[in-house]
Amino acid sequence: MKNALALIYQQSAVNVDEEFLDDLFKKSVREREEGLMLAVLEDAVACFQKYVHAKDTKGRALFRDAEEWILEKNSDWIFSFENICEILGINPSYLREGLMEWKGKELTPSAEPLMANSA
Repeated sequence: MKNALALIYQQSAVNVDEEFLDDLFKKSVREREEGLMLAVLEDAVACFQKYVHAKDTKGRALFRDAEEWILEKNSDWIFSFENICEILGINPSYLREGLMEWKGKELTPSAEPLMANSA
């Protein structure tokens, strides 16, 4: 890609230094990597919330996998929950605690019966 950008700039007779092209290339790659990491995090949270009440084998497995990934600490894997949160500027402990609190409330039977809308 960097070479293609250099060719474009040369053909249009614009004087662009190599450092600018390097920075542009790095930023583009970084944005794509962070976008992928955000998608992984969003998918895990979506599975965690969607399948918390799952009764079927597939749904329970998706929930369990998401929960295990969220709870795993001290992983060196680039796509670990901790690494993704750190790279995206999210406090992993805060997000983890919030998700576990949500799960606890979701799985605790409510003391108040739900009222149907009467309109």
